Amino acid sequence: MVFGPGEGSNRSPLYERYTIELLGAAEAADIAEGDVLGVRLSATRGDVPCLFHPPKAERTGTAVVYVPGARGGFGGPGHGLYADVANELATQGIAGLRVNYRHPANLDESTLDALVAVWHLAGQGYERVAVVGHSFGGAVAISVSRYTTHVRAVVAMSSQSFGAEDVVLLAPRPLLLVHGDCDGVIPPDTARTIYDWAFEPKRLVMMEGADHALREVRDEVRALLLDWLPQAVLK
Repeated sequence: MVFGPGEGSNRSPLYERYTIELLGAAEAADIAEGDVLGVRLSATRGDVPCLFHPPKAERTGTAVVYVPGARGGFGGPGHGLYADVANELATQGIAGLRVNYRHPANLDESTLDALVAVWHLAGQGYERVAVVGHSFGGAVAISVSRYTTHVRAVVAMSSQSFGAEDVVLLAPRPLLLVHGDCDGVIPPDTARTIYDWAFEPKRLVMMEGADHALREVRDEVRALLLDWLPQAVLK
């Protein structure tokens, strides 16, 4: 059994079912995006494709992992919100790693992908990591936090409830929930349920007039993430 950096005693049901060994990372130019580095994280269960946003200011030792919805991909909600937020945080010395799943819509496998991403960052010296997820990815972001202390904060946007039950284990790490009050895919009450499950510190922001993808309030969500994430991950 092989665990993440500095976490050899963190056994859990996930480790009972799967053997994970982070083998390394290799640049993959075919998924590069401008100044962003395309990276494939090699694990025993397959390669996890990622896009890495290196810090453009003095490195803070902090990073954010961004995980998508059930369809996978790198874009995130709100017309490329992930790339926009990651680029801006990079100017503040906070690295970003956008993850694409090996098996989209599979909660266990996708949680492993996010876990490998967090461990990779920790191995590179980014030991304080926030995880941001949208829709299905909201549950992934919450679920991965139970398996590693390197996760210091979680953002779940338009999150499903299945897999989000692990939020009871998140405290005292901060949680931000964002949901549109006109979400026609996952009802807004789902966010209220997850909020009720969670312990402090927690925050629920209901976006007026916003549907599932949060396109109608993209600028508001961007501003919220850029304000909340640095404070949460740097604590």
